[in-house]
Amino acid sequence: MNRETVVREALDLLDEVGLETVSTRRLAKRLGVEQPSLYYHFRTKRDLLAAMAEAAMAPHATAPLPSPEDDWRAWFLENSRSFRRTLLQRRDGARLHAGSTPTGDLDRIRRKMAFLVASGVPEKDAQMAMLAAGRFTVGCVLEEQADTGPKQDPPADVPVIDDEAAFEAGLALILGGLVQRTAPTGSGSRQER
Repeated sequence: MNRETVVREALDLLDEVGLETVSTRRLAKRLGVEQPSLYYHFRTKRDLLAAMAEAAMAPHATAPLPSPEDDWRAWFLENSRSFRRTLLQRRDGARLHAGSTPTGDLDRIRRKMAFLVASGVPEKDAQMAMLAAGRFTVGCVLEEQADTGPKQDPPADVPVIDDEAAFEAGLALILGGLVQRTAPTGSGSRQER
């Protein structure tokens, strides 16, 4: 048994029972070991959850980085969509990710930020937009993955919410605000890059 096996089995357990029910006791039983043997690989459950969050983000963390010729707006949208798809791949993916620190992904984040800045986005705005889009995405996925029990029809005057359409609309608003802040001073339109 190695660290990768423990994390893989923990993620499979997460998919089966949900985050609230994942425990080191259940995981040890699943692995056919005694619970204390897990502490060889992870000192605390928090350490295990952090490793699970990092592993669950692998599809997004290995997505291609932007290249200088990419349109920053299209890249910004696709980066957020990739993040959302990755969170949705795991049961309670957003809850697992929320509050985690992407320490293993810091170089990629710096390269993404450098791309936005090189594309003309002011550094502070790029930072805040990436943070806002990330938190917006986690919030949307949290709502999507929430177990609300049996669905009831909303009142006639309340529209039915399509999760993907709502995500895309909110993401467009974030991008629209960033484009406005990136527009040259005194100009109502954005210069093409």
